[in-house]
Amino acid sequence: MRSDDIPLHDIKPLVDIQDYTPYYLAAAAVVAAVLMGLVLFLLVRRWRNARRSSRRHACLESLKRIAFDDAKAAAYTITRLGRCFKDDSPRLYEAYENLCRRLEPYKYKKDVPKVDEETRAYFRIFLGMIDV
Repeated sequence: MRSDDIPLHDIKPLVDIQDYTPYYLAAAAVVAAVLMGLVLFLLVRRWRNARRSSRRHACLESLKRIAFDDAKAAAYTITRLGRCFKDDSPRLYEAYENLCRRLEPYKYKKDVPKVDEETRAYFRIFLGMIDV
């Protein structure tokens, strides 16, 4: 008897084993991506709020330091820095628009008069309305 002719009965055929490892790995990757996205979103939101808040503080401090010695420069500066706060509330927007209308005579001209007391009062009211 040759060795090729011997029937082998103790060796079983290969059996399919259900392997869920790729599914577990994909699920873990999705969960990790969602968590990283959430953390990134929260960090960006915090950074934007901090940057916006510091920008608003800087604008407010600059507005408080405005001297009305040069009426033209003061009018342009108030208009530019006041935009930081005009969208806070409808009242503040209205006060900003009113202040801009009052500052119109001090812009777009070569020689401008000194800023009158009524316009300065409107500016002080605008500053008092700002909440930072």
